[in-house]
Amino acid sequence: MDTLKDVSVGSTVIVKRLAGEGAVKRRIMDMGITKGVRVFVRKVAPLGDPIEVTVRGYELSLRKSEAENILVE
Repeated sequence: MDTLKDVSVGSTVIVKRLAGEGAVKRRIMDMGITKGVRVFVRKVAPLGDPIEVTVRGYELSLRKSEAENILVE
């Protein structure tokens, strides 16, 4: 299964599962990223950090380490 970090720019994916635990997982969920939600990858910085996404109509920036914890299809 791919992670959000592996998704190419301009793609829309559906979140399958959140890995990780504690503060990182809570921060991801607080941003509205939960199982079944659509995520559109808008932009990835040249070194891969941050990854800019659109979720539920909001534009968000994710760290590469957070994106690795979001499993998508």
